[in-house]
Amino acid sequence: MKLQDFHVEHADWGRAGDREALRSIRLEVFVREQAVPESLEWDDLDPPSFHLLARGENGEPIGCARLTPEGRISRVAVRQPWRGQGVGLALLRALVARARSQGRTGLVLHAQLSAVAFYEREGFIAYGETFEDAGIGHRSMRLTLEPDTVPAASNVDDHALPTSSRSEIAASRLQLLAETKHRLSIYQPALDTDLYASLDEMAELRRIATSGRGADIRILLHDPEAALRNSHRLVSLAQRLPSVLHIRTPLEEVDLAYASAYLLTDQGGYLFQPDARRADARASLRDRAAQAPLAQHFSEVWERSAPARALQPLDL
Repeated sequence: MKLQDFHVEHADWGRAGDREALRSIRLEVFVREQAVPESLEWDDLDPPSFHLLARGENGEPIGCARLTPEGRISRVAVRQPWRGQGVGLALLRALVARARSQGRTGLVLHAQLSAVAFYEREGFIAYGETFEDAGIGHRSMRLTLEPDTVPAASNVDDHALPTSSRSEIAASRLQLLAETKHRLSIYQPALDTDLYASLDEMAELRRIATSGRGADIRILLHDPEAALRNSHRLVSLAQRLPSVLHIRTPLEEVDLAYASAYLLTDQGGYLFQPDARRADARASLRDRAAQAPLAQHFSEVWERSAPARALQPLDL
């Protein structure tokens, strides 16, 4: 199962198909798996709430969550085979983005004790005493929302970029670089000479790297030796700006076997290629929900990677 093989979409409780998909997930996770009485699972908040569905590559419902009218996140559930794949994170971030777009200043939720750390990583703060709900220990948590200058897209196609050919992929990559303000993450098994090397791309990368406080470009590269041998322009830029442009190499076999490539921007944009060697991709200027599982993957691999030894002679 690949991290990227799902998407998040709005679900209408009033539509029979959406409602059945939401109900199937909650019945499986809460009622059958966690033994929550079914009479407690359904309430009057379902019809007026904003619901999200995560669907797998073939359209099967794999996760859900809702935002109630009073600003409470609840009924966050992911089917067991999909846990640990970033689905819950994508749902949560999409609901937070939705709340910001509504002008809300805060969110609350009741977290199962096993999920408290998950929400804390996203900025939620626990308060009050532990309590039981349907026989399961919970903590109340809240999140203060700062104004978001980037409008959230309710439809993932609103900011989609063309990626049907190598030239379109290159143009979309440049557009994403141009939209980036301070922070950029790049995962690239191999850094070919036609990637992140054009004069326009280098100009954007230099702009990001010198954008001031908070500038940070992180690159995960499987084969830094090849980039060094080919005198890749990005390596030269890293040599000149080592404090803001960091290159690491994965160490574990499972990471080195990862064949995909992607670019993530601080504006919620992404470019993803399932196979880095093929001209097959999808991209969006702003789609934080779709970006979330890739961002989680990058963070996890980054933490277990090491500075590129091949570049150490250049004092990187």
